[in-house]
Amino acid sequence: MADRRNPPNTRLRAVREGEFQMSRTEFAPRVVATGEQMGEHVGCTARLVAAWEDGDVDCRRAVYRRILTRMTGRTMLDLGFHLALPALTAETAEREENPVDRRVFLTDGGGAALSLVPLGTSTARPVGRIGSTEVHRVDQAVATLYAHDHEHGSAALRRDAGRALHTAYQWQQEGTYTDRAGRMLRSATGHLSIAAGWLSYDSGRAADARSLYGEALAAARIADDTSLEAHAFGCLSLLAKASGRPREAISAAQGAQSVARTYGSHRMLSLFAMREAGGWALLGDASTADEAIVRAHRLYAQGPRDADPMWLEFFTPGELAGLEALARADLNQHERAAAGAEQAVLLHGDQFTRNRALYTADIAIHHAVRDRPDPEAAAEAAGRALAYLPEVRSDRLLQQLHNMASALQRHAAVPAVADWLQAYRATADVVI
Repeated sequence: MADRRNPPNTRLRAVREGEFQMSRTEFAPRVVATGEQMGEHVGCTARLVAAWEDGDVDCRRAVYRRILTRMTGRTMLDLGFHLALPALTAETAEREENPVDRRVFLTDGGGAALSLVPLGTSTARPVGRIGSTEVHRVDQAVATLYAHDHEHGSAALRRDAGRALHTAYQWQQEGTYTDRAGRMLRSATGHLSIAAGWLSYDSGRAADARSLYGEALAAARIADDTSLEAHAFGCLSLLAKASGRPREAISAAQGAQSVARTYGSHRMLSLFAMREAGGWALLGDASTADEAIVRAHRLYAQGPRDADPMWLEFFTPGELAGLEALARADLNQHERAAAGAEQAVLLHGDQFTRNRALYTADIAIHHAVRDRPDPEAAAEAAGRALAYLPEVRSDRLLQQLHNMASALQRHAAVPAVADWLQAYRATADVVI
C-alpha cells in the first residue's frame, strides 16, 4: 500500500457516518447524484471516498469541491481537506540572492496537474543563479506528474507538463550555474521531457512524444546520464511498437539494455527485455519473444537494487504480468493474454488506476476474440473497465473502450453484452 501523504480525514468521515449515516458504498452514489443535479458528471466510487478519508488524496478536483460543498453545506476546510498548495521549501524562502518566484503549484483542470510557474519573457528580469533547489523543483515536478498520471491518465496533465518543461528550458538557457549544477539541471530536464513525452503518448500524440523522447536522449548524452539515456531508448521502443514498427522497437529496446547493463539495476534490464519481447511478438516471432520474456522474469526475480531509479516505481509485479499479457496478445495467444491481464489487475491492487483500467479493457477484448469466445465474461470485464470513466482520462483507455465495443458487437445478441453496449454509448455521449 502506498504511504499516506496526510493524516486520515476524520472530519469527512464524521460527516458521512454521523450526518448522512451512510457507508462509503452509499456515499459515493450520493456524490454522483448531487453532481448530476448540478449538471456535473463524475465517477465517484467507494474507493475514492476511502482515499479521501484515509488521507491518500489531499486536494480534490474542483468539480468534487463544488459537489461536496453543495452536499454538506460545509467548506472544504470544514470537511477536513488540506487545500494548501505545495509552497516554497524553507531553503528556497531563505535564499535572497534569487528574486525570481519559482513556486510549484497545483491546478485543478479536470485532474490535479503540476506546473512550474513560467519565468516570463526574455524582456523580464533575469533568471538568476540556478542551484540544487531549482533542480529539485524539476525533479519534484516529474514525480508529481507521474503520480497523478498513474491515477487519472494524461488528459489534464499534458499542457501543464509542457509549461513546466518550458520553464526548465528557460532556466537552462538563461540562468547561471556551475558545471555540476548544469549537468544536474540538464538531467532533470531530460527526465521532465520524458514525462511530457509519456503524457503525449498517452494522449495519442505520437509525433510529440517522439520529439520529446529525442530531446531527452540528447540531454542524457550531454549530461552523461546513463539512467536517462536507457530510459529514453526504452520509451522510443514503446512508441515504435505502438506505431507498428516492431524492428525499430526491438533495436531501441536492445539499445536500452546495452546502455543499462553497467548501471546496476536488474529491474531496469527486466523492463527493457520485456520491451524487446513486445517487439518480437509484434513481428510474430514467438520463439524469440519467449526467450526475452523468460529473461525479463529472471532479471526481475533478482530483486530491487539501490540503483533502481525513481521512475521505475511503476514496474511492479503487476506491470510485469501485464506487459507479458500484451506480448501474448500480439502472438494471438488470447487465453494466456486474458489470464495475464487478470493477474496484472489483481497484483496492482489499489495502485496505478490508469494501468488497471487498460488491462481490464484488455481482459474484455481477449474474452471476446479468443478461439472459444466468452461473451458474458467479456461483458463483465468491459463493465469494470467502463467504470473507470471519467476518473481516468486517457486517450489510450478511450481507444480501448472503442476496441471493446467493436469486439463485442458480434455478440450483441447476448443480453449482458447488449446492456454493456448501451451503457457504453450513453457514457461516450458524455465523456468521449
